Amino acid sequence: MAIDFDTRLSKVVGDSAKKLEKAFGHRTVGDLLRHFPRRYIDLEHPDSFTELEEGQVVAFVATVLDVKKLTFRNNPRKFRVVVTLSDGRATMEAVFFNQFAVSKTPVGSQQLLSGEVSVYQGRLQLASPHMRELPPGKTLADLGRGGGALPIYPAGGGLTTWDVERSVQLALDVVDVFPEPLPEQVRSERGLLDAPTAYEYIHRPRTRADWVFAQTRLRFEEAFEVQAVFARRRLDTQQRRATARPGRGDGIRVAFEQRLPFTLTEGQAKVAAEIDQDLSDTRPMHRLLQGEVGSGKTIVALLAMLQVVDSGGQAALLAPTEVLATQHHRSMERMLGDLAKGGMLGGADEATRVRLLTGSMGAKARQQALLDIVSGEAGIVVGTHALLEETVQFADLGLVVIDEQHRFGVEQRSILSDRAAAADGVSPHVLVMTATPIPRTIAMTVFGDLEVSTLRELPAGRQPIQTNVVPVAEQPTWIDRAWQRVHEEVGRGRQAYVVVSRIGEAVADDDVEPPEDDEDEKRPTVGLVELAEALEQGPLAGLRLGRLHGRMPADEKDAVMSAFAAGDLDVLVATTVVEVGVDVPNATMMILMDADRFGVSQLHQLRGRVGRGSEPGLCLLVTGSPAGTPARERLAAVAASTDGFELSRLDAELRREGDVLGARQSGVRSSLKLLSVVRDEKVIASARDAAVAALSSGDVPADLEASIRRLEESERADYLERA
Repeated sequence: MAIDFDTRLSKVVGDSAKKLEKAFGHRTVGDLLRHFPRRYIDLEHPDSFTELEEGQVVAFVATVLDVKKLTFRNNPRKFRVVVTLSDGRATMEAVFFNQFAVSKTPVGSQQLLSGEVSVYQGRLQLASPHMRELPPGKTLADLGRGGGALPIYPAGGGLTTWDVERSVQLALDVVDVFPEPLPEQVRSERGLLDAPTAYEYIHRPRTRADWVFAQTRLRFEEAFEVQAVFARRRLDTQQRRATARPGRGDGIRVAFEQRLPFTLTEGQAKVAAEIDQDLSDTRPMHRLLQGEVGSGKTIVALLAMLQVVDSGGQAALLAPTEVLATQHHRSMERMLGDLAKGGMLGGADEATRVRLLTGSMGAKARQQALLDIVSGEAGIVVGTHALLEETVQFADLGLVVIDEQHRFGVEQRSILSDRAAAADGVSPHVLVMTATPIPRTIAMTVFGDLEVSTLRELPAGRQPIQTNVVPVAEQPTWIDRAWQRVHEEVGRGRQAYVVVSRIGEAVADDDVEPPEDDEDEKRPTVGLVELAEALEQGPLAGLRLGRLHGRMPADEKDAVMSAFAAGDLDVLVATTVVEVGVDVPNATMMILMDADRFGVSQLHQLRGRVGRGSEPGLCLLVTGSPAGTPARERLAAVAASTDGFELSRLDAELRREGDVLGARQSGVRSSLKLLSVVRDEKVIASARDAAVAALSSGDVPADLEASIRRLEESERADYLERA
């Protein structure tokens, strides 16, 4: 029987298969052979002790001079093993924690070590490096299987890089069939290796050039497969049919535009025209609208929804939280006035109805909303995930608007569209929005099935926001001044937010995006409940404080937000539920507690809640992180810039690949081993062109079809698991 990438690992590596599955989730030969080395040891030029620097990742051969097992004074059951090493010219120590086997390392043995150089008590050392004994009489060249480079693999789950290497070599020895998703023309035009050679070179390189060429080929393959998925989706979309929604010259959209107390920015007008043209086509629109915080995306989306209503259809706006959905509903009714009272006393002739649908609505309100939706009385429907339920039926769904798209998976984005298409064969138009600017590489990789429109210009009258870091570790009295500023703002008739990263003692807020380089993760953070109580009794005593978090009942959340918007509360102590969509023009100040717990883009989003009225905003980033740490550098960057596009690039550079793609994009994320969506823009752009050409021409290898199917199935599996 031929061994291919779908062969079960147990048939190739025996008992090691269970360990590999437990450690990495690998079940097939393909899973294992796609477990690529993280780096390589140059066997011909190993590192020397005399050239080491802190933070350097090194590999070398050394002789063991001494081995000491030392217990910890405060916990005798835990211990460390200190191994003194010599490279023939200098010595250094390697430290291992609670590794009994290391304590038996023979003095005088030759060891191959790989790890990161750190500093302890002023001396360089290796902390818990990978260590492998060279058999007597063997040299470094013997480890390279005839080559000059030794692969170092990601390890874990009790498996070392050497354990992984042994299994990889076993699989590589017996595999007969390698998948080849790249058409021959694509490979030849770009000078890329074929699949068998690429896998041989990446796991068994003889020279540096071998693994560089292999990585180049396999990196392009990853980009090509992802772009092929998006190219297939775009082709499928183009073959679908939509109802043209051109609007009319005497309808609700024109009536609303004539009432606007401001002029659209040049960017708003341009994007509105793009959407107008898309809606007038019989091919369904699939467009991403990204814009700076406060750039006016909601107005553009509302104009599109009104155009669809004018054409006899309905529009649905899907929001990720009840707070945001309620805010959108209230805002639209306020802006439309009598245009939102269709069929009601005092309603304008052109009016429609705007309905809200959330999961926590009472039975009577929900039933009325469902009736208005199915009858078509509600031209605009605003809701949460409740809109995705099968019990929600539209009379004629013409447009789906998805706000803060990063909170929804691709599968969720398509539910309403697919359901409408299944009913009558006609797909609605789709507009997804985000206030988190997306670098081009990420947009191509995560939202490659969408056309992209961008709003950079802020409407006239938006006030500047001053941002300052409050370093309580070095300046503990500055927080007292922060609370004084709150009193001053309230004294001038203004309001303030205080935002925290968690609700209570052990309940973290679901929407906090912890940075990957969080070196202070064990430092305690303040919770909403304890902080609110402390403020009420201490520095903010006498002020009217409200509390808001995502786990409150919907009616309580709505009551608190309404009270704050009406000016009945001076200060709102909240979690990140206020991150998007919350619009209280009178709020001029925000204090972000434990600001280092938030990502760069999230900090930018949060501070966008102030400075939305006639007064400038002030945002204070409170942190206990020491000066000089990555956390403080992030906060300094946020304080120094209000350009969301610049900060989004910084955010992408600082965060790991999986975070950039987002948990809701796991189908894409799990496939990326070598490709960086942050750095590999040219590779992604080239792969996109190649994938579009291949699918358009019909030159689709069977292995590419299998790859597309694998990616889409992994996305669906992730969605079903969450559901």
